[in-house]
Amino acid sequence: MNSPADHLTKDFKSGYITITGAPNAGKSTLLNHLLGEKISITSKKPQTTRNRILGVVHRPMAQLIFLDTPGVHKPKDPLSIRMVGEAVAAISDGDLVLVIADVSKPLPDSEAFMLQQLKPVKKPVLLALNKIDLIPKNQILMFIDQWSMAYPFQAIIPISAKHDIQVDDLLSKMEALLPPGPPFFPEETLTDAPERFITAEMIREKVFRLTGQEVPYSTAVTIDQFSEEKNGALIKIHATIHLERDSQKGIVIGKNGSKLKKIGEDARKDIERMLGTKVFLKLFVRIQKNWSKDTKALRKFGYS
Repeated sequence: MNSPADHLTKDFKSGYITITGAPNAGKSTLLNHLLGEKISITSKKPQTTRNRILGVVHRPMAQLIFLDTPGVHKPKDPLSIRMVGEAVAAISDGDLVLVIADVSKPLPDSEAFMLQQLKPVKKPVLLALNKIDLIPKNQILMFIDQWSMAYPFQAIIPISAKHDIQVDDLLSKMEALLPPGPPFFPEETLTDAPERFITAEMIREKVFRLTGQEVPYSTAVTIDQFSEEKNGALIKIHATIHLERDSQKGIVIGKNGSKLKKIGEDARKDIERMLGTKVFLKLFVRIQKNWSKDTKALRKFGYS
């Protein structure tokens, strides 16, 4: 005689969904919205996401495990080669693939490059046309037609991740395509990323958001100290912002240290929300010449 648990396992669905797309299409914004928590950093600067980020969405009869990946584009240097390699490798790891496209901008060359990577894929591929709130409604059908001719998507769903337009429809479609299987993670799990990693990412996001165009791509962050004080009532964090050129140091620090102070204040608020406790955050700035082209430095900063 079957138990209720057997019935649940039989009807339950679970699987991995690779989120891919061009830089700045809104992949991380969508993942954070689905989770209801910020685990993947966002900014208007290209190539903000550099690592594969795992996020788990729990539904009554399904567990959707998302892999947020760096934007797919034609790589030109050692760092972008590693980032795109990470993204392309993740396509083969998922049970299905979710492509995010930004309909508010003309199709970049990176879209054609990305579609090339999808050619050998044998699993279901869905397309979310993101940022439909930024275009006239009568243009949406034109984009659907344009993309349906470019690749045989399982489904094309117009959404706005930022404004929660048709995101539930997208979620339901993905759930329907998942294979049967038990949950892979406990119900309280949102990500497998360590707190130190997310902390470093939150600091890097603030550098991206608060500095000019030339600084962000040259930024890496390492956590030098992460310790509990006062029986866990305070987390003490020391972090280093690594840059490539002396000229960038002045931009990040700002007049009388004002920019670095603002980066620290904004990052600390996000880190406190994540950890649920008070945080003391001290930031240092260090120059490491041309680290984005140095294989040893890339490994040190976690971009191996």
